[in-house]
Amino acid sequence: MRDEDRHRIETDPASLLLPPDHDALDPAELFRHAVRGARQIESRDRVELQPPPPRPEPLKHSEDEQAALRESLDAPMSLEDRLEMGDEAIFLRPGLPRRVLMDLRRGRWVLQGEVDLHGYNRDDAREALARFLAASLQQGRRCVRVIHGKGLGSPGKLSILKHLSRGWLAQREEILAFCQAGPNKGGSGALLVLLRAGNPPKE
Repeated sequence: MRDEDRHRIETDPASLLLPPDHDALDPAELFRHAVRGARQIESRDRVELQPPPPRPEPLKHSEDEQAALRESLDAPMSLEDRLEMGDEAIFLRPGLPRRVLMDLRRGRWVLQGEVDLHGYNRDDAREALARFLAASLQQGRRCVRVIHGKGLGSPGKLSILKHLSRGWLAQREEILAFCQAGPNKGGSGALLVLLRAGNPPKE
């Protein structure tokens, strides 16, 4: 309480009493009567609250990719891993342990691109796949998806591109491994492909 307000109350106690006609006054008038003489406190001691900065999104760095590959190379494949493979289409470059394939199938690698071969004839599909793989290597991609379709609209419901694309991939030295995609990534209509690091081989 300010000294002048304290002095006013001590010298004039009646100033605290409500006016005789207070029953007839509206609430706003009563409030003005109660705070008469009050002044706004001027203070510069204010704290500006800033919203916290957004949390950075986690990134999959190349170091993490290399660590995953090193772990795959060192770890043996368990019996559970062998049983889980079943009869799915798989390929593993000779000299690499089967654990590399299991990590690919289980989604340890981030999917970084895809090519859809639907509607292509044989020659166009092979050319499109070659261009996609070359571009992926140049851009540093390690894990990509090749969508060849399930052949539901083909004679006998057999996907020709499904079998052709597997053969093409297995012949290319930049391919380390591939396997059938999981149910949420295309299932039997697509392949997950693991590429080696580096520039594409010369034609």
